[in-house]
Amino acid sequence: MAVSDPIADMLTRIRNANTAKHDTVDVPSSKMKLAIAQILLDEGYIKKYEVVEENNFKTIHITLKYGVDKNDKIISGIQRISKPGLRVYAGRDELPRVLGGLGIAIISTNQGVVTDKKARELKVGGEVLCFIW
Repeated sequence: MAVSDPIADMLTRIRNANTAKHDTVDVPSSKMKLAIAQILLDEGYIKKYEVVEENNFKTIHITLKYGVDKNDKIISGIQRISKPGLRVYAGRDELPRVLGGLGIAIISTNQGVVTDKKARELKVGGEVLCFIW
């Protein structure tokens, strides 16, 4: 079945696997999803990810991260902001802060897919993809 919003599908799969306390989750691969997975890894929200290829079809195999036991979730919330029906853009002066800086916003800029902090450093705006806290 065709998915109208692949990024929302990825975020929902991660949210559902995290809620169900699964160790791993598989997501169909794309360049944008790989960039988001790399940001999640760099910011410490997931343990690791790897690209698995089966029959000319690539999948991102994401290993989720928990605290001391599985009741301590590292990802407490994921929210899709810009949707296909309503795109949300932010200029460099109006980049959002998630929970006063405790979470991250993932922004798609002309410099690539970056966090809100990195976008401030680069002094660029872009499409606000999602919030993670």
